[in-house]
Amino acid sequence: MASSLKKLPKFTLGVEEEYQIIDPETRDLRSHMSKIVEGGKITLKEQVKAEMHQSVVEVGTNVCENVAQARKEVSYLRNKISELAADQGLVVGAASTHPFSRWQDQEITDDPRYHTIVDELKDIARSNLIFGLHVHVGIDNREVALQLMNQACYFLPHIYALTTNSPFWEGRNTGFKAFRAKIFAKFPRTGLPEYFDSVASYDNYLETLVKTNCIDNPKKIWWDLRIHPFFSTIEFRICDMCLTVDETTCIVALIQAVVAKLYRLLLSNTSFNIYRIALIRENKFRAARNGIEGKLIDFGRKIEVPTYELIMELLDFVDDVVDELDSREEINYVHQILKNGTGADQQLAVFDQTQDLKKVVDMITSKFTEGI
Repeated sequence: MASSLKKLPKFTLGVEEEYQIIDPETRDLRSHMSKIVEGGKITLKEQVKAEMHQSVVEVGTNVCENVAQARKEVSYLRNKISELAADQGLVVGAASTHPFSRWQDQEITDDPRYHTIVDELKDIARSNLIFGLHVHVGIDNREVALQLMNQACYFLPHIYALTTNSPFWEGRNTGFKAFRAKIFAKFPRTGLPEYFDSVASYDNYLETLVKTNCIDNPKKIWWDLRIHPFFSTIEFRICDMCLTVDETTCIVALIQAVVAKLYRLLLSNTSFNIYRIALIRENKFRAARNGIEGKLIDFGRKIEVPTYELIMELLDFVDDVVDELDSREEINYVHQILKNGTGADQQLAVFDQTQDLKKVVDMITSKFTEGI
């Protein structure tokens, strides 16, 4: 029984969200981010920062003790950015691509860091007009963090499917529920992480890249899941941006629960099966294409299974840690996502009804502070 098991660590959390700054008249992205960031620095300080494109604003919570605190901070940040945007006559939305904006029309932020990236990656960087959700889970021991990273990879497509929210790109229905990952795949050192058998081999990999001028610092490892180079966290980077705070909080809770469950297995000298990245990549593709619809592969049984069933299995898998983490209510919101559809499903439904991408933008912006 859970009561006889060793108490779990806190598994502190950090949440980063990237928002779209939108002109309420044209519904297009607007390069007025700098004024919003400058205004935000007064009250939010380091919690708000510029991104490569001026129409993107990134926010990050403080270190949160639990999911409830993470929700409170994300809610505050969304409200604050919405207010700052309104002061400039703009609105804010949360989705991983804009339905029709063209990257060629977007201004690059005047910052040495971004100039360096653009100089190195050219149009790959300029065209990277995407928005993501990153979730940090606190792990003090890097060897443990690496083991958890290796094992958690299996669950990335399941989590990804629940967040899909980028079906449109430059005015086209891409046929994918999450096209963001296809855009980001042009960058080097993206996608699912390789398997590493030790921190020493992982550090040797990083050292080789730095020594050979592939990267100037380990932050330029942009995998879907990574050991953060500067914080004592593992960082989940695969997720699309969620429309609402309810969805973001649910995904944060689910990620924390996966880490906690894998850690509990580790304490009992048990580990989850580690599958080949090449196999998990197949599930990631399916999640990007179909979201919560369609099928994923159950590698243990070597059969296709409805994505819904595997997500329900995931909920069962983490069930024994959820109450200790005090996140049952937040994780139960998975059922609402499965019922109402992901952000992508909701975008596509509006477009099917109206054939108007501006109406899709209106839906995205209307959901930004919903439920706060």
